Amino acid sequence: MKTNDTTVRIVEVGLRDGLQNEKKTLAITDRHLLARKLANAGCRELELGAFVSSQWVPQMAGSSELITAVLEERRLKSSPFKKVRISALVPNQRGLEAAFESRVERIAVFASASETFSKKNINCTIRESFVRYKDVIDEAKRNGLTVRGYLSMCFDCHFEGKVSEAKVVKYAAKLAELGCDEISIGDTIGVADPRQVARIGRALISELGKKNLAMHFHDTRGTALANILASLEIGLRSFDTSIGGLGGCPYAPAATGNVATEDVVYMLHRMGMKTGLDLNELVETARWLQPIIGHELPSKVSRAGLPIG
Repeated sequence: MKTNDTTVRIVEVGLRDGLQNEKKTLAITDRHLLARKLANAGCRELELGAFVSSQWVPQMAGSSELITAVLEERRLKSSPFKKVRISALVPNQRGLEAAFESRVERIAVFASASETFSKKNINCTIRESFVRYKDVIDEAKRNGLTVRGYLSMCFDCHFEGKVSEAKVVKYAAKLAELGCDEISIGDTIGVADPRQVARIGRALISELGKKNLAMHFHDTRGTALANILASLEIGLRSFDTSIGGLGGCPYAPAATGNVATEDVVYMLHRMGMKTGLDLNELVETARWLQPIIGHELPSKVSRAGLPIG
């Protein structure tokens, strides 16, 4: 690892990918306060919600109101959101229109490397999803928004088993071709191992370069930190994390929580890496959140606490 390459970018997805799998739907006021606490902890990229049907994902109801409230607060001189980029998931044209109304500055689209999961998650084939997203991405970029592309089920699929690495590279390249300025590669059900991550990561870097790639690991089987380390060793520096280890996918059985933000930051800081995040504030935020969520969060650092010295 190069000594001058020690800065790691963290994209906090707890307010969207984290909360969408919780049985309890948090009030907008609680979500706003969580966003403020995360911003105070140094988070500079917050995915605040999703413009999806509340019938199918009730946890994301009120995303527009939340984003509007946060952007209004940004106007205040003392606002912690001054340097925070706000994004939201947009599945279709209707969602994009809602994104425009909320004045969000970045959108994300969600594709899959698994045909079965694509049909279950967004009710269309992979090919159909790319056709749909072309118009969404084109219009978003015409209106000055940047676009993130999620590619899920990149390692194994609960429904189909092994996912072709060639397909992962192909579909990631397609998202880039459509205009996504960043591609997030997802281990949606938390099955990847470090060697697999390094192998697929190198193939993706060869095709797309390092700059616009992020990795999105779930800690379902306890390998997320090892997979992040494998990613670091091949030069990747952007990772999606979720406060407290919140998360999962309602359409992927056994897809438990994302890797916890504070667990990742603890490891990185111990290694001498820089994230710009305040670990103490993250731990306090996770502990504050737990009784609101109503169950113990899987984060190891928030449970164990920080060591002395």
